[in-house]
Formats: sequence, C-alpha cells, structure tokens
Amino acid sequence: MIDIDNSTEFEINISTIEKITDSLTNKDVELLVVKNDEIQALNKVHRNIDKPTDVLSFPLDFDFPDMPLGSIVISTDFVEEKAKEYGHSFDEEFTLLYIHGILHLLGYDHEVDNGEHRNKEEELIKEFNLPDSLIVRNS
Repeated sequence: MIDIDNSTEFEINISTIEKITDSLTNKDVELLVVKNDEIQALNKVHRNIDKPTDVLSFPLDFDFPDMPLGSIVISTDFVEEKAKEYGHSFDEEFTLLYIHGILHLLGYDHEVDNGEHRNKEEELIKEFNLPDSLIVRNS
C-alpha cells in the first residue's frame, strides 16, 4: 500500500506505482508529494544541500512486522519541468522518479554500486512501458 500525502494541486495517479511497489516489496511506502521549497528544506536538513531536488528517499533501517519500507518525497516542480523537457506526461515522469526512489529504499545506491541501481531501473522501465529518458539522462 502507498500512503500518500499530497500538498500540491496535482492529482497523482498511483495505479502504476502501486503495481511497481507490489512487484518489489510487500511493505508499505509513505509518499510525500511536495513543491520545490519543501523538498529543498528536507534536502538541507538531511543531506546538507541547500537546493531543491527531484526525489528523496528515507529508508527505515530496521525491519519490524508491519513497518513501512520508508518514505519517498517527490517535487512536482521537477516532475513538470522534466516531463516538458523530455516530451512525456506528468504521470510518466512521476513514475520514473518513484522508481528511482523506491530502489533507494530497497538498498540500491547508484552513487556507490556498480550499475545495479541503473540496471534495475532499466528493467522496471521496460516492464512497465515507461519512457527511457531516466536511463538516457543518468547514463
């Protein structure tokens, strides 16, 4: 299940991200949908980077029964911008960022791994018929 907290004007279609989540884990995920100012504040506090970003992930480092996997925060300002830039829909871009975020919750880390994160993203993008712009821009 995805527990969504949307503080934006956008209606978020969660049907595809629910399918993606169910294909990867039986744990719940908290999803916060925000604007750039909110994600910038979180980025500053948690990563000491004082600028907005597209997606943040906060995995829970312990595993108790019925505990969620963690939290994902997505900025709709970035979603809008990248969807226009790469010529696909808001929902497709949102889903691409969600994939990136949930893989971080599952322990993937493109900053230190040997391409496993990118490979898993590519696999999910193909499986769910999403645009491959995430792969292209992160290569």
